[in-house]
Amino acid sequence: MAYTILFPDSRSDPLDIEREVARPDVAELVNARKDRFDAIDEATWARADAVIVRFMPIDSKVIALMKKARIVVRNGVGFDVIDLKATGEAGIPACNVPDYGTTEVADSAIAMMMTFARGTAALDAALRNDLKGGWTHVHNVTARRLRGATYGVIGLGRIGTASALRARAFGMNVAFYDPVLPNGSELAFGFTRARTLNELLGMADVVTIHAPLNESTRAIINDAAVAAMKPGAYLINTARGPICDTAALLTGLKSGKLAAVGLDVLPKEPASTADPLVAAWQANEPWIRGRMLLNPHAAFFSPNSLADLRRKAIETAYDYLRDGKLANCVNAEYLKKPR
Repeated sequence: MAYTILFPDSRSDPLDIEREVARPDVAELVNARKDRFDAIDEATWARADAVIVRFMPIDSKVIALMKKARIVVRNGVGFDVIDLKATGEAGIPACNVPDYGTTEVADSAIAMMMTFARGTAALDAALRNDLKGGWTHVHNVTARRLRGATYGVIGLGRIGTASALRARAFGMNVAFYDPVLPNGSELAFGFTRARTLNELLGMADVVTIHAPLNESTRAIINDAAVAAMKPGAYLINTARGPICDTAALLTGLKSGKLAAVGLDVLPKEPASTADPLVAAWQANEPWIRGRMLLNPHAAFFSPNSLADLRRKAIETAYDYLRDGKLANCVNAEYLKKPR
């Protein structure tokens, strides 16, 4: 039986990695390369047995066009572009690829922490600006000893755990907050478990976010959260932008409550100086200089991780169509009767 697998907004052409998994004689791979669902004709949506999506929202309007689709796979870790309830009620499992960039994102969080602790970026920038006058340690305004400090993880999933293990290798104490993790999970690693977010924020010298974006995590780092943080802490977010209120981060940096902020993600992307925090960072005034790192949502990236992402996404869809093997389903609570 031949299957049709639709990539509505893929930028991978000619889907060479995907064709290694789903052979042309048993699967037709359709690469639409569109930015809007209504730029794809209804007949194409209607004949798709599976949909593998990057950023195009899969909501009730799109689901109404998916007459045959038996599975939707998000080509990434986050799945906030998929309406979980609507897909579940339509009998369509929604899945993600949670493990393709685990090492890269964990490494990025640690890299930001190390950049602040040792001042590598700030010292380099000072020397570039003034080779003679910059030959001093004083431009490292966020320096601190990491051994014995507390590394606080929000969300101890795959990436959070990988990040925590890296931090422990630097001699740091690890604490975490994760309300959905079963009791006793901390015992396997010897980590300290905080029962509330504020408890974690109050003990951590470095706070790193590795949580999914949902209604319970949206803007959890707000003015109240910053106020609850340990004075002089670093805040690092390599998860999802809307988890942090950037206005609260700006206030925290200006007041000195936060020593440093490292962001790979923003509530609105790409970055714009319409966000006062981004504007302050770009202006590079003395009060913020060396205290903020901004990356273009690239913590996931390496050639290896992209190859893994593409391979794992097509495997998830193809294995389900061919064998009924369902992996990484994220809408199980709404999935009453699969198609």
